[in-house]
Amino acid sequence: MGIRSRRRSSHAEIPAALSLSAVVTLGAILLPATPAAAAPHPWAPAPVNSCGETGFDPVNRQADPSGSTSQPPLTIKVPIPVPQIVTVSQYAPTPDANRVDVALPEDPCASPCPDVRDTEAPTPAPPGGGSASLPQIEVAPDPEPIPIVVPGGEPPEPQPAPTPAVQPSVPAPAAAAVAAPQVDSVELVNQVTGRGSVNRTDTRWSVDGTDLGLMWESKPGQVAVVFGDTFGKGWKPGGAGTDTQDWRSNVIAYSSTRDLSQGLVLDDFVQNTRCHATEILDSRKVKNYETTTIPTSGFAVGDRQYLTYMSVNRWSKIPGMWWTNLGGIAWSDDHGRTWTKSQWARWDNLFGVGRFQVATMVPHGDFVYMFGTPNGRLGTIGLARVPADQVLNKSAYQYWVKDAWVPADGANEMLATPLITGTASELSVHFDAESNRWRMVYLDTVRGQIVLRTAADPQGTWTEPVALINTEDYPTAYGGFIHPWSTAQDLYFTISAWNSYNVYLMHAKLK
Repeated sequence: MGIRSRRRSSHAEIPAALSLSAVVTLGAILLPATPAAAAPHPWAPAPVNSCGETGFDPVNRQADPSGSTSQPPLTIKVPIPVPQIVTVSQYAPTPDANRVDVALPEDPCASPCPDVRDTEAPTPAPPGGGSASLPQIEVAPDPEPIPIVVPGGEPPEPQPAPTPAVQPSVPAPAAAAVAAPQVDSVELVNQVTGRGSVNRTDTRWSVDGTDLGLMWESKPGQVAVVFGDTFGKGWKPGGAGTDTQDWRSNVIAYSSTRDLSQGLVLDDFVQNTRCHATEILDSRKVKNYETTTIPTSGFAVGDRQYLTYMSVNRWSKIPGMWWTNLGGIAWSDDHGRTWTKSQWARWDNLFGVGRFQVATMVPHGDFVYMFGTPNGRLGTIGLARVPADQVLNKSAYQYWVKDAWVPADGANEMLATPLITGTASELSVHFDAESNRWRMVYLDTVRGQIVLRTAADPQGTWTEPVALINTEDYPTAYGGFIHPWSTAQDLYFTISAWNSYNVYLMHAKLK
């Protein structure tokens, strides 16, 4: 989540100030607060993979009783805003479309590109329970870019406008409530990304720090896994990195592992150079214009892959808030290797109140259902649907308003009836065919939990939330993205941990 790009020399003077050590309030922006009464779990040594590499532990634990390890003191920088004019070309640079394939060596502990990535150990991640040391205080200038758009760049090729396909209103009352899910146990299965993970993503694909890990079945026997802001060589634990640490706004991997009890194993990433996962959705990387582009869900209809994403204008120092430019849809016809953003399937964030800025889309039957929240972590959930063959046609969408599917006319998007009471963030929705139930997992910042709800229909009635993860146990956890191969009894989902800034697979056993 840096704020400039090394590739754009006109922004070189803007310092990157979004690592945890640089802006102490960022943890409040991204994460629920850890309850003051949280009881740490007993101390345990950091996990080690089969190659002898030390990984990260997202659990809130007591300090090492031997005193041999300690967290470096947190640096609190008191920012002093400094206005700064930044010119931005009218059109974005053409995204890098170069793609390469690199076979992994037979030895799982060997680096496929030793000339590209060494095996130097990074600084250990801060303990999950936080630091016992007093923080250091610094006063530092905080440049606040003022973007000025100037002529430049090549305009993208125009995409034909979809033919209007307004759908009529259809009654759609909420279904009767179903029994609430019962969670028997939740356990950490494996560290998916970063050094010390079974996937060794740092040396294989230059993915040292990343988050999210949203998933969908891209084809029979294969799951696509998409990550958010990603950092490579030079990144250190303690939150997101900077633009000098090989920053990519998003990357995509694939997995074919069916036995999830053994962990989420990644087969490959889409790469633009040897052992380097490429950015699949470009972003301008200019704060107050387009800081980054974050994927929010993915799905497939036939051979075409789709990604929903949010264009983030800027992060905020206000807890739980950020501002988006728009929520949009991109597609890929080459199995996710290259992507195109739709010029028509986009929901602009007019006056900052757009209802479908952070969207999760799920195909089911003849429709694709879109669950959306406003920018930030404090919005309600709205619902829409579109015929599966009209995903990129906004006129074909219907919004669920007062027990009916209503056409995409006028203000109907803004009038979408909230599906649940309360707020939701990092929403993940999945239909489980085995139980014939819809499942919804999201971060509830008020409860300090990642929770699960179920329903018979997309519009509900949704059950009351049941806790999967508590911030007492995972104090910097966020996300909660369902693995599409979960079953009625076994719910697998990914979480991210801010202090180690990597992704983990969790397993909830349901009664």
